[in-house]
Amino acid sequence: MAQLPEQRLPVELFLDLDRSGPVPLYYQVAQRLEQAIRDETLPAGARLENEVALASRLGLSRPTIRRAIQDLVDQGLLVRRRGIGTQVVHGRVTRNVELTSLYEDLERAGQEPTTTVLDVASATADERVAEALGVPVGSPTLHIRRLRFADGVPLAILDNVLPAAYADLERDDLERHGLYQLLRARGVTMRVAKQRIGARAATAQEADLLDLRRGAAILTMSRTAFDNAGVAVEYGQHCYRPDRYAFEVTLVER
Repeated sequence: MAQLPEQRLPVELFLDLDRSGPVPLYYQVAQRLEQAIRDETLPAGARLENEVALASRLGLSRPTIRRAIQDLVDQGLLVRRRGIGTQVVHGRVTRNVELTSLYEDLERAGQEPTTTVLDVASATADERVAEALGVPVGSPTLHIRRLRFADGVPLAILDNVLPAAYADLERDDLERHGLYQLLRARGVTMRVAKQRIGARAATAQEADLLDLRRGAAILTMSRTAFDNAGVAVEYGQHCYRPDRYAFEVTLVER
């Protein structure tokens, strides 16, 4: 997502604020900001003017503006980025719990996925990886670690281990394509996966990569995917920003 210049909202959007009524001012401001995002008065990528300037123009306190903005951050409509400010983003990515890749989910949601490969290296399988992939401990594997962005905003850290058969995957290909796309191009058909979803506090490194405060909560997913012969083709441990990402499950009564 291209970064746009700082955008000053027209004061007319806020002329009807009820400054003496029962509805909190921060909530009224948040509603008007949300509407400006929905109707693209504030387009995706736009940067809001800073809180002090906006509060001064509207004749409101900075805490009122800060709380209004935080409401929209919590909804996934705005994101605070160090060195950039407060920026408009697309809404939170909602992912059905099914055998799809994050890269494809982002494309379907109309968001542009980009990837920074943090590491690609040969490794030997420890007990955890060996059990997940169904290989002996010490077997050669390929370890891939990537940072995935949605419209230029960091969304997830993807940590995957693959059997030695895929050790020739190239860094450049991993930056341009999703992992499942590359595996399918080699004739692999992912048929079933074992998956676990959870949450925990981010490590210092994860917080830095995902542009979160230290110790912030992150969503986690671990997955082992199997091909149509029942052979494990990848073991992944991923973590996601909870303000930009959610899992969705449909439950059916038995």
